[in-house]
Amino acid sequence: MSTRKASEDLDPIIESRDQLIAPLLNGEKPKADWRIGTEHEKLVFHHSDHRAPSYDEDGGIRDILLSMREFGWEPVEEGGKVIALRGEDGAVSLEPAGQLELSGAPLENLHETCAETGRHLEQVKAIGERCGVGFLGLGMWPDKTREELPVMPKGRYEIMMRHMPRVGTMGLDMMLRTCTIQVNLDYSSEADMAKKFRTGLALQPLATALFANSPFTEGKPNGYLSYRSHIWSDTDPQRTGMLPFVFDEDFGYERWVDYMLDVPMYFVFREGKYIDAAGMSFRDFLKGELPALPGELPREADWWDHLSTAFPEVRLKSFLEMRGADGGPWNRICALPAFWVGLLYDQSALDAAWDLVKDWNMEEREALRNAVPKQALDAPLPGGGRLQDLAKEVMAIARSGLSARARLNTSGDNETGFLETLDEIVASGKVPAQRLLDLYHGSWNGDVSQVYKQSF
Repeated sequence: MSTRKASEDLDPIIESRDQLIAPLLNGEKPKADWRIGTEHEKLVFHHSDHRAPSYDEDGGIRDILLSMREFGWEPVEEGGKVIALRGEDGAVSLEPAGQLELSGAPLENLHETCAETGRHLEQVKAIGERCGVGFLGLGMWPDKTREELPVMPKGRYEIMMRHMPRVGTMGLDMMLRTCTIQVNLDYSSEADMAKKFRTGLALQPLATALFANSPFTEGKPNGYLSYRSHIWSDTDPQRTGMLPFVFDEDFGYERWVDYMLDVPMYFVFREGKYIDAAGMSFRDFLKGELPALPGELPREADWWDHLSTAFPEVRLKSFLEMRGADGGPWNRICALPAFWVGLLYDQSALDAAWDLVKDWNMEEREALRNAVPKQALDAPLPGGGRLQDLAKEVMAIARSGLSARARLNTSGDNETGFLETLDEIVASGKVPAQRLLDLYHGSWNGDVSQVYKQSF
């Protein structure tokens, strides 16, 4: 989740609809300037007892963040507490229960973004050895109840945790127990954005299946392969889902602004503090009628904040976020951007990918999305067959897209090698969660704590 940067005192008041559209319009970039931003979260645990460290304890989350200064990271504070870091490799921030996130810098190619991930993991592992903690790449805590998890000192999380139980049954699970990998990608025009959005949204269930990695809840199999994905089905229906309007012919910036104006607010940031505006309307804010700040009009930073509070599986800000994947180990952190860059950054690949899914109707898209958390690559496709069949075609398109980009490393290799871990998953039909379940029912003898041996 986002870490607040802007000072509201310096931002213009929103006086026109053009200011609401501007962040989306200003995101347009020529193809030569398209970049790749990779984000990943990981679980932090004590080696001694697998407990999640609190913020304030010795060797806890605060100390981990402060220790990262030795690698050139600069602390970001909120209320006198370090809650994030900034550096050449982007930002390191905290999810609600102390999940550690790297939001990588916008980079030109996959060789760079995978090297960035490797540097970050080396840094946190070195610090973890001193603090007695490890880092685990999963989509969800395999054994923790919500009550066993700490809460980080970020004002927006306090507001969200109060609000989540009002709008769904699993919002607190989403905040406290899950981890994801996502990639942020650019677009050249409104039409390019719309096609990438539609294609990404239609194929998001495939990404969920390929990266499914959350089969355990509180120490036992939960009946799902991506329980993290299932959690989103009852988190908050007003800010999640498959977004049918994206597939309408007139979808563009205006429709996204209308959607975001209808997404209820969470907060307003003023004088270094978060003011609870949960459930209130940004439309009322534009009229000076927000109950939390009567008579005050929003500033541009307030709109930027609000754009970060919708959670569909593809999200538009000044770039597109692909949000469907469970957390995982290093090779899958590199594979997710390879998958989406291959499909969306080459025009022929984008056209071919869209052709595979353009004839599905909304009911079929929803049915596939709902089947994948349990069935992964065995989920039935619209028109017959299984998702694994589509996966083979999509992977071939992604590979062709990466080949066409011809971004080479110093050894002369292009970016297609980053797809190899996904090729193996598609060929076998067995997703990461199924391999974990095989271990659980086999050599682990039903002891889910063995998963901690697979830490970074």
